[in-house]
Amino acid sequence: MNFESVDDILAYAIEKEKEAVQFYTELAGKEKFKSVKETFENFAKEEGKHVTLLEGLKTDKGKVEEYELKEIPDLKISNYLVETEYKEGMFMQDILRIAMKREEMAVKLYNDLAQKTKNAEVVRVLNILSQEEAKHKLGLETMYDDFLADNEN
Repeated sequence: MNFESVDDILAYAIEKEKEAVQFYTELAGKEKFKSVKETFENFAKEEGKHVTLLEGLKTDKGKVEEYELKEIPDLKISNYLVETEYKEGMFMQDILRIAMKREEMAVKLYNDLAQKTKNAEVVRVLNILSQEEAKHKLGLETMYDDFLADNEN
């Protein structure tokens, strides 16, 4: 993967986020259980927020400089889970595992790309993308942990 500019990176990231929206929307359409359907719809909405954020960064480069980078905690739960494919009627913890792994791979991609360039503007954009994915990963890992804790009782 070679990117010539910040616009190339943002275009790639926007496309990936749109793919995620489509992925979760399609899963929501296949799911019979209301709670699982709503979970997928919420995942699609979250990915849609990323599309909006990235499109905003692309049209207003000043937002790249204004964006506040923060340290996002990593529970590392997904790091120890095996990747799986969606099957209709899956248990909620397996659905969350799919979503966590997707976010984990996105964080890794953007971090790896940031390591391979010396262009400060490109590194900043990749760090923004990584942070946004890390936020989703943290939210999903927290949801997964809470779900498992609730179901142990």
